[in-house]
Amino acid sequence: MSFIMVYSSGLLTHSKEPVPLKSISVAVTIREFVADVSATLDYKNEEKDPVEAFFVFPMDEDSAVYSFQALVDGTSIVAEIQEKQQTQENYENAFSQGQQAFILEQERCSGDIFSCSIGNLPADKKAVVTVSYVQELSLEADGAIRFSLPAILNPHYLFQELDEEDITSHMSRLPGKELPYTFSFNANFYSPHGIDKVQSNCPLSPLQYLDDDKTVAQISLAEGHLFDRDIEILVYYREVNTPSVSVELAQADAKPGSLMGDPTVMVSFYPKIPESQEKITGEFIFLMDCSGSMSCPMNNEGGAQLRIHSAKETLVLMLKSLPLGCFFNIYEFGSSFESFYPESVEYTQQSMEDAMKRVKAIDADLGGTEILEPLKEIYSKSCRPGHPRQLFLFTDGEVCGTRQVIAEVQCHNQNHRCFSFGIGEGASISLIKGIARATGGIAEFITGRERMQPKALRSLKLALQPMVKNVSLTWTLPPGLETTLLSPAPTVIFRGQRLIIYIQLKGTNTAKEVTGEVCLQYTIQGVDFRDKMPFSLDPKAYDKLTIHRLAAKSLIQNLYGNLQDVPEEKKKVVDISLQSGVVSTHTAYIAINKELNQPIQGSLTQSGIPLAFGYYRTSLIPSQMAMSSPSSGISYFTSPVSFTELDDNEDEEPTDWDDELCTDYICKSDSSTIISARGISPPESLLLQLISLQKADGSWELDEALASVLGVNVQNALAALPDQRKDVLRWATVLAVLWMHSFSWAERDEWELLERKAVAWIQSRSDPSLCECIKAANILLKSSVDPAVFGL
Repeated sequence: MSFIMVYSSGLLTHSKEPVPLKSISVAVTIREFVADVSATLDYKNEEKDPVEAFFVFPMDEDSAVYSFQALVDGTSIVAEIQEKQQTQENYENAFSQGQQAFILEQERCSGDIFSCSIGNLPADKKAVVTVSYVQELSLEADGAIRFSLPAILNPHYLFQELDEEDITSHMSRLPGKELPYTFSFNANFYSPHGIDKVQSNCPLSPLQYLDDDKTVAQISLAEGHLFDRDIEILVYYREVNTPSVSVELAQADAKPGSLMGDPTVMVSFYPKIPESQEKITGEFIFLMDCSGSMSCPMNNEGGAQLRIHSAKETLVLMLKSLPLGCFFNIYEFGSSFESFYPESVEYTQQSMEDAMKRVKAIDADLGGTEILEPLKEIYSKSCRPGHPRQLFLFTDGEVCGTRQVIAEVQCHNQNHRCFSFGIGEGASISLIKGIARATGGIAEFITGRERMQPKALRSLKLALQPMVKNVSLTWTLPPGLETTLLSPAPTVIFRGQRLIIYIQLKGTNTAKEVTGEVCLQYTIQGVDFRDKMPFSLDPKAYDKLTIHRLAAKSLIQNLYGNLQDVPEEKKKVVDISLQSGVVSTHTAYIAINKELNQPIQGSLTQSGIPLAFGYYRTSLIPSQMAMSSPSSGISYFTSPVSFTELDDNEDEEPTDWDDELCTDYICKSDSSTIISARGISPPESLLLQLISLQKADGSWELDEALASVLGVNVQNALAALPDQRKDVLRWATVLAVLWMHSFSWAERDEWELLERKAVAWIQSRSDPSLCECIKAANILLKSSVDPAVFGL
């Protein structure tokens, strides 16, 4: 086994000297929840000989790459999309004739990594490469639309059992090296509902509104930013939960009846699912990454938690939030795996206490990241009738066998859902999103200063909602028109989540009617719901065919999860890709500069991206993230991330950022994948101490530990109880709930479920003196919580 990672990115010569990256320019247009991105990279070969080189870069797995072009000495070369085998043959033929050739392709085993090969770049010549893509943007819990420009790739952990090669597997190993370059980034936002504010983890220029109603705005990165971290942009619209239907005109020269030859419809639903208080049971299985990289910090700031410590806190919160009567198990995985119990056990006070002790002993000490085997172990065990299986996966790494993992999950998608969490910049987008999509679950990413706990608890809350059944779509259209579903049929709907569907509109509107209607139907706890939405049948023309290409990407992704290359499905993928121009694992873009057409002068050097020792891999650009010590083989890392906010009142200058290296955390570069940390786990917060004391049924005992958190002593707390003969357990539980409301309201997303369990326990012990008890508790804690919290 080997532990392999790519660090520096960009073009490099055979002598390991870089072909300097002169500039990076990224332009983004965000319309509602769709982004169109163009990234331009400017390189120059300052060697004496021509070079053949390539670079690797990450991209969100949902991105649909639709354009690739190169500019060499003023000559623009627009690439064509072809079947991958054909592009390799054409590349080699062009190369042998002394022509310049460029290839852009997607890595076969991981859908979020692309590579670009540049052949025959003459001495003292420039190459400017532009890649364009579109993607859907995710919706955050607070209503923000999230755009991410990946710069970081985590290590590929390669293991011999997979008979599949990674594009990084034959590269040389070198430490990262700083290169001079400029980087620019600008984004334009469009929303008919108005743009409220924009946040970012990077310093931005003030938000500029380009019209009076604030429906158009733009921002840019402050000067001097180095692309050494993922760029995160959060956009807040004044209205976000607005259903919509967009109809896009067909491609002018495409054959009617084909994917690009008919109008395509993009439907966005926000189902208004009521919140249920019904007790839900199930089987909850938690998979915790305990590989060495989990000992790295969540961010580079002093005192930042290690990833493993944050994950353990999250696991405590989730354990405490489970309902009585459910079943659960916990798996630790790395190069090997182990489970807390041979089979899932019933959630009781005893099993919860035992699991809590074991969670405290979890550490980042299991080497690499191999998730396939623990998944197979879980799937080998029968599901429990009446207890739907829910998986929660926490990982910060990336394995080469992404496709195999997704395929394994896909094979069992009828009997479970998977909620996946990518920890830190560089977590595999393809893996995290792929397994969630395969099972109808939710994917979340935790970067920078973001806390893992609220995102995990939000997913648990969704998992505890009643299953939505009988999901279907019906269309009311004029005679002569019919629909073909281009995205997977909706089977799962979550409260507060967006549902996007793509439809091909076939036929001719002979009645010349101008409107149609789509209806989403579903059943919850025996109650039928219908969300109807009328829409205009007048298609809009978009020169970039955004909706068609997003629909094509959805079709390709739906076929990607199949492990075996079934000829029929491969042919479908190739046909969709060639029609739409959207790259797949079976196709690639190729551009040939036939004007050069001259024999190569001088010796041609071949080069690729070196493999670097360290935790992170950067891409698209060389990074300042690592400072390597050749003698020790140790690299020191930083990932500076925090959020700044821009709105219409923003007058401040961009913030200066501290890029000092975080030398407390080191990652060794030996083949045993040992990663150590000199960080110290921070003390438990008062909230976590309080939560740790809660019993499985939701109650608390009044003891010294609880009194310490509440800031009182036991004697005073007992003396404040209105009636000494009354229930002390209920009194302690009321005090705990009031304390959370009064002193930890900002973390409500983290304790909402366990508070709900506590209130239900209190209500089960009905007593007319509860109001008097709450009043006395408020006096003792000097709080003023409304009794309505307890349903009064």
